[in-house]
Amino acid sequence: MSLRPTIDFLLFDWLGADALAQRERFADHSRETFDAVLDTCERIARDKYAPFNRTVDVQEPRTEVCPDGSLRVVLPQATHDAQKAYAASGMLSAAQDYDVGGMQLPYTIEAAANSFFAHASVSIGSGMLTTGNANLLMVHGTPLQKQVFAANEFAGKWSGTMCLSEPQAGSSLSDVATRAVPDHGPLGTATAGVADAAEGDVPWDQDPLGPRYRLRGNKMWISAGEHDLTDNIVHLVLAKIPDENGQLPPGVKGISLFIVPKKLVNAQGELTGQRNDVALAGLNHKCGWRGTTNTLLNFGEGQFKVLPGQGTACGSGLDGQGNGAIGYLVGQPGKGLHCMFHMMNEARIGVGLAATMLGLAGYHASLAYAKTRVQGRPVGGHGPATGASKQATAPSGGSAVATAASVGADVTKVTKDAARPPVRIIEHADVKRMLLAQKSYGEGALALALYCARLVDEQHTGNPEAADDARLLLEVLTPIAKSWPSEWCLEANSLAIQVHGGYGYTRDFPVEQYWRDNRLNMIHEGTHGIQAMDLLGRKVLMEQGKGLKLLAGRMQATARRAVDLAQNHASGQGQATAMGTAQAADLAQQAAALLAALKAVGDATQAAWATGNPVEALANAVPYMQAFGHTVLAWIWLDVALSVVAQDAKLNIAANQGRISAGAYFYAYELPKIEAWLHVVNRREPVCANMPEDAF
Repeated sequence: MSLRPTIDFLLFDWLGADALAQRERFADHSRETFDAVLDTCERIARDKYAPFNRTVDVQEPRTEVCPDGSLRVVLPQATHDAQKAYAASGMLSAAQDYDVGGMQLPYTIEAAANSFFAHASVSIGSGMLTTGNANLLMVHGTPLQKQVFAANEFAGKWSGTMCLSEPQAGSSLSDVATRAVPDHGPLGTATAGVADAAEGDVPWDQDPLGPRYRLRGNKMWISAGEHDLTDNIVHLVLAKIPDENGQLPPGVKGISLFIVPKKLVNAQGELTGQRNDVALAGLNHKCGWRGTTNTLLNFGEGQFKVLPGQGTACGSGLDGQGNGAIGYLVGQPGKGLHCMFHMMNEARIGVGLAATMLGLAGYHASLAYAKTRVQGRPVGGHGPATGASKQATAPSGGSAVATAASVGADVTKVTKDAARPPVRIIEHADVKRMLLAQKSYGEGALALALYCARLVDEQHTGNPEAADDARLLLEVLTPIAKSWPSEWCLEANSLAIQVHGGYGYTRDFPVEQYWRDNRLNMIHEGTHGIQAMDLLGRKVLMEQGKGLKLLAGRMQATARRAVDLAQNHASGQGQATAMGTAQAADLAQQAAALLAALKAVGDATQAAWATGNPVEALANAVPYMQAFGHTVLAWIWLDVALSVVAQDAKLNIAANQGRISAGAYFYAYELPKIEAWLHVVNRREPVCANMPEDAF
């Protein structure tokens, strides 16, 4: 099954992305150029990624010991070929200005184009970290940092990482222990700086690449932290600058951001031939996403000493012997997390899109399997069960057992005609349920991701009021765009395995790999719990709840459109007359359900914070986020449905009937779940928070 028709519908029929070409920044583009980009990415993904998805899973990265004792990463040739093809496509700099080699492509189109790669093989990767790294430098870096580091990343010559987590700290960035001291002499003393300068070195605070520091520490879970896919790797590293007493500042406000290249460079962006003091300690062997290296990196432990006179402007290191990784400050000291959030938010939307594509890949595989796998016979009935009367009288009272017995008295005998040939499993109602669930999760999540991408374009190119609205909406929706697909497209992958039955649990079919690859997404770039606390603890409250109010306003507007359409149908006005009566009634009912869910989420938000106690409010942040996310997706599906009926009211196109059915499934089977989730939020249920450790 092709992904392209769904992409085209959401981009152009629903979001009207082709209209972005009317804006000054995108004036050189048109529907034709957008289609050309999508065509190119679809082709590269089909030819260079999809055939090797299993290859990179079974031939996961390994290390070899080099003559100097360092570790070298070995990757399959397919990964090298895919990386080269992706870099040659220009997609690393697609959204950038023409004068830095970009296409000035709308982010909406860029995100859609990149989805083909994630669908084909998320494990091979498509440069998300490199693009995010370079984009951060374009916002927060100096002109020379942009020219030397970002430009080489956009060109595909160098790649990028983000180095946040540490073995002892995990997601708790306030506990970062990597330290950075000015690179002006042994042990960080100022006295040696004069001698260094006499040798022709550049003082640490006058280095053209930025204030120069020496870093020491360890970074864990660093994706693409070591490889030979590119000539250099640009690490963006969070570290703390110690005070005059050598103590690291507490909390996140003391965190700074540094460019730490694997190989040292000069101010012209040329490699000096000298390694920086960054060493691979080892690879993490993962459940899934095995095609991308995941590393523990040691910074500044002296494996690659950097001394003056070796081609790089530097001091004599942390110990006077060249120890310490050289890093260049980005932005202001103590403002590193502010800079890094620029990259983290991009990465979070990217993670959500990756999760979405894995969900859709599993859906497409299980749909194809269900259409061809023959097993079982349809359920049929041949008269009432033995001893049953044709009419049953419902009891006016009594036990549940009596009620069930009465109902059973009117049920025809369940039979299967063994003489009939078996049918394809897609003809069984429960298989259809599992397929519809996957479709509603995957296509709904894709619509949400592209909606968020469209907000990014609005933030960058809209009028001031629209841009600020887009900013606020993105603040509220980013935790959902990351977390909701990570949870529910993982559930889609589980259902894809179930559709395959026992075969799905084997490596003979791809669905078990999709599940393994997707399991990561609830963990990295902010765990599920962190996203939930960010949503309930910060995003819905920020600026007096303005973002939440904006989102509620958009949901209400969609609901009003659905109600108006149903009313117009009833009165025989406009295009609504082409709809069926049942379809019009369904849209009105969905609008009512959406408004009720929205009110329930709003009430729960107030109830959670009723005491003003963050411990009580955030104890049930995850159920709150689950309910919030389901409400957002219900809104997305209703908005999509309105677009469908505006273009194909009679649902003559099978794909449109599928979209309407997926939305109907979501309202019937998924949206009612929010009642249970919000029940514990409204009560500020303390059972989890109050559980004593020794009682587990």
